[in-house]
Amino acid sequence: MIAIKKGEHDIALGNIIGSNLFNTLAVVGIAALIQPMSLEVAVLSRDWTLMAVLTFALLLMGLGHKQHAGRINRIEGALLLTVFFGYTGYLFSTIL
Repeated sequence: MIAIKKGEHDIALGNIIGSNLFNTLAVVGIAALIQPMSLEVAVLSRDWTLMAVLTFALLLMGLGHKQHAGRINRIEGALLLTVFFGYTGYLFSTIL
């Protein structure tokens, strides 16, 4: 938030992508070291694929066009939030 307020959007985007990768690789890896777990292949392929696609989409949105390079507009942000809420809703509906 401080980077955004200072107008350093590239640092903010790097923090988002970096925390996404850290959470996926380190947090899940450490949890698996503490308590080995078995997961279905469908869970890994579905979740990991979606995470990779959304990270790549965020990268493309961050790179943007020549006129708006480094900016993610409201429509793109709304699209990412919609995908997030839709995917979360999908996960809840499959659990229940």
